Amino acid sequence: MLQEEARLELKAIVGDKLFKDDPESLVTHSYDGTPMLQALPDAVIYPENTNQVSDIMKVLHRYRIPVIGRGSGTNLSGGTVPVQGGVVMVMHRMSRILEVDLDNLTATVQPGLNTKEFITYVEGLGLFYPPDPSSMAVSTIGGNIAECSGGLRGLKYGTTKDYVIGLEAVLANGDILRTGGKSMKDVAGYDLTKLLVGSEGTLAIITEATLKLVPPPKYKKTMLAMYKDLYGAARTVSKIIEQRIIPATLEFLDNSTIRVVDDFAKLGLPLDMEAILLIEQDGEVESVERDIASIEAICRAENAERVSIAESQEEALKLLTARRSAFTALARLRPTTILEDATVPRSKIADMVLEINRIAQKHRVQICTFGHAGDGNLHPTATTDARDAEEIHRVEAAFEEIFEAAIRLGGTITGEHGVGLVKSPFLEWKVGSVGIEVMKSIKQAFDPLNLLNPGKVFAKESRKRVVINRG
Repeated sequence: MLQEEARLELKAIVGDKLFKDDPESLVTHSYDGTPMLQALPDAVIYPENTNQVSDIMKVLHRYRIPVIGRGSGTNLSGGTVPVQGGVVMVMHRMSRILEVDLDNLTATVQPGLNTKEFITYVEGLGLFYPPDPSSMAVSTIGGNIAECSGGLRGLKYGTTKDYVIGLEAVLANGDILRTGGKSMKDVAGYDLTKLLVGSEGTLAIITEATLKLVPPPKYKKTMLAMYKDLYGAARTVSKIIEQRIIPATLEFLDNSTIRVVDDFAKLGLPLDMEAILLIEQDGEVESVERDIASIEAICRAENAERVSIAESQEEALKLLTARRSAFTALARLRPTTILEDATVPRSKIADMVLEINRIAQKHRVQICTFGHAGDGNLHPTATTDARDAEEIHRVEAAFEEIFEAAIRLGGTITGEHGVGLVKSPFLEWKVGSVGIEVMKSIKQAFDPLNLLNPGKVFAKESRKRVVINRG
């Protein structure tokens, strides 16, 4: 519970209506998109500008009160669960597009701006902002920056970090930091912009972002390749990249996911296929047609049962929308859905898919796999029931083995969901003890009192890694 003096000071900054500590508000902000995690904050506050954020941080710093920055709470690593109480700072009132600079092809926006609204707006100006997380209809730009969100177009266009070129942020003590800007080249000191992108709210509160825009592609083509051999589908991904073809989208769905997505979206997908690849290429007409022809040849060489090309933009959009709905569709199966991400080098996609299936069978759990196969980012998703403690234990053991397998294959424990609370025990597996100490030193420099999103990224105790010998 907050000290009365702190409550009064915070209310004086935003007004009584924008500071909430009633039970309903606290419960509403006690969880995010991560299943089975919940912790009550002490209060919720809604700033409307950078000066208010700065003033709020000065109060919280003075009284040593934790703060959790929050957008729409769609993250899947427990990143916005207030595990140490404190104040949840919701950024939805700071949701304006401040400027679109057509001379420099940049946009300056506030963090509470809805991702899809922003993408639609810049497309109306004949421009393109590529990062497209599956949650974009709900998520905010600030949340995307905090998690360095990816998306279906990440293979060709990169992720959020590739488009954030400047930031305004408020530090733990209330100081306002500005990094980067509209210049495309800037090597003046450490790259603080890139450091803050993906820092999960543990280093600063983002209050403004300058984003790079690009010209839109002139032409697109979308195709489906369907396989009765799961390994052949995964191998196709590697073969496409081997041929120096970089599709705009290269997505993978296994049979379990196909069935659920088809039932949800009513696409008439063949349910006897072990895997489907959803592939989109964009660019100049001639190069797209050439790439699509080459990709089709690769798919058939890898024993694709059927290859079809969308006959219209409407059909293509329907296919992509169905892929984005995979998590929603899977969530209908059982009471609890745990969507994870593990990333491996693209050449190891086939091996990783087989490992996920082996591990699921070993632990007797249902795991459906889909994801951004073109950049090695898979989403093994367990459908389970949080009320069954024994089954949840098996699910957790399975995911621990999946993370170990990803690292053994040269990959990582997370490609886009972030570390947050859920992955923190495994972070040392990836970065080593020296990496952990360097990261803790950075955290200490930015936030010596550990007020910004405490309890995230760094676990109290790292999980002991047991490397499983397959031989």
